[in-house]
Amino acid sequence: MKFILGIIAVLTIWVMPVKAENQSIEKLVEALRLAAPQTGTENDGLYSDWQVKAENILRWSRLCPGKQMTVEEFEANTTKARKVLECVMEDILNEQYAASGNDESLAVRRAAAWWMTGDPEQYNQGETANYTNKVLDFYQKQK
Repeated sequence: MKFILGIIAVLTIWVMPVKAENQSIEKLVEALRLAAPQTGTENDGLYSDWQVKAENILRWSRLCPGKQMTVEEFEANTTKARKVLECVMEDILNEQYAASGNDESLAVRRAAAWWMTGDPEQYNQGETANYTNKVLDFYQKQK
């Protein structure tokens, strides 16, 4: 009986969805920063090293650390900005692990597509595919 219970426990753990580890989330956020498009246009409506829209900064910073940051604060404090983005991307990456059948590379590409378009299903479409592959490449190069 103990043997059967042990097998059930192992199988339960084996088939449970993978939850993104902190290191994976940190790597994803850094990959998003490295892959951020550089428009070369001043006042393009994108802020910080991650090139985030102002409305997302306000919404995400209010939801994650519990205190809304201004765009200026977000741009000026890379450490706090990174924490906000890790908070947001943790949920997204966990969702994409589940949606990808726990395939890490696919989960990262789907999360990058969500970041770029709001739709993780776009990970293999046109310019979005180029971007998600770029994010995955930066992700995989990190230790």
